Amino acid sequence: MWTFIVWLILLLLCWPLALLALVLYPIVWILLLPFRLVGICVEGVFKLLKAILFLPARVLSGPAKA
Repeated sequence: MWTFIVWLILLLLCWPLALLALVLYPIVWILLLPFRLVGICVEGVFKLLKAILFLPARVLSGPAKA
């Protein structure tokens, strides 16, 4: 919602720049998509490593008390 409001303000102040941003936004989004996917994969690997490293502590602590 804020992005749209900022874009409307930019449209009022400098409409050529607002139209350029409107055209370039999908291109930039597609270019940055692989980096997001790599970030998601790296985060998953770190969570897996954390789970593996903390597994002995979880096993030795016994059952959880409700």
